[in-house]
Amino acid sequence: MLNFEEFFELTQLYARYASALDAADWDAWPEFFTDECSYRLQPRENHERGFPLATLSFESKAMLRDRVYGIRETLYHDPYYQRHVVGAPLVRKVEAGRIHCEANYAVLRTKLSQLSTVFNVGRTLDEVVRTPQGLRFAVRLVVYDSEMIPNSIIYPI
Repeated sequence: MLNFEEFFELTQLYARYASALDAADWDAWPEFFTDECSYRLQPRENHERGFPLATLSFESKAMLRDRVYGIRETLYHDPYYQRHVVGAPLVRKVEAGRIHCEANYAVLRTKLSQLSTVFNVGRTLDEVVRTPQGLRFAVRLVVYDSEMIPNSIIYPI
């Protein structure tokens, strides 16, 4: 398992990730991942049944950067703020240099001049590795609980 310093570093990875998204620091988002990574957003039903269909699926840091370009330059939507509430990561196992962990999350959304609402809830299933830059996500599978989601998910979860 992880010692205290390693676990603290892992919790800081989760906290910095959420903080970057809440601040709309889109340039920072891909830097939380390894170059060859996987980021998928998938409904719980598909995940539990072993179906591969995902709402979003990116297979490299370059694809994440392309999504950032899309957020800034090509996607048109009503602006909104996000606020992530993330539980402490639960370490399932550590093997072959990979930390297999998961954390529950809730994302609140606030549109201008409207009340805040619960936007998305679920858990992340992650594989984290050590790089020269510190801990990074090699795999991040975001499994959301509800079968009903807004007609578009613009920002990363």
